[in-house]
Amino acid sequence: MNKYVKIAIFSLLLILAGTIYWRYFFVFAEGVKGGTLNYYEKKGFVFKTWEGRLVQEGFQSPTAGALQSNEFRFSGMGTEVSEKLERASGKFVELRYKEYLGKLPWRGASRFVVYEVLEVGGVKEGANSDIPVNKE
Repeated sequence: MNKYVKIAIFSLLLILAGTIYWRYFFVFAEGVKGGTLNYYEKKGFVFKTWEGRLVQEGFQSPTAGALQSNEFRFSGMGTEVSEKLERASGKFVELRYKEYLGKLPWRGASRFVVYEVLEVGGVKEGANSDIPVNKE
């Protein structure tokens, strides 16, 4: 009986470890997204993580006839990413990210984790360019 209990406990621990890995550490998707960086800030009560929002071109809607902004909320990883994105608010950026199935509090408030900044461009064409400048 003792032998079967040990095998059962070992099997349960193995299944639990596999489930935790699959849920929180398995990379479900990787990709690149580009758009205008709306904000990038450090926040949190216990774990201070970098959180940001990227507004992408165009509109996307789950229902016909309705408009919805196409935004990408993400968490940032690493000092290099944070240094680049802190100074890029309002600019066009391209970000490389990983998507996990679950969130961890020390990794951020989002399932999407940005780990590399590919490009930081200027302010998008047409953004405040219609405002005339008064030259007196």
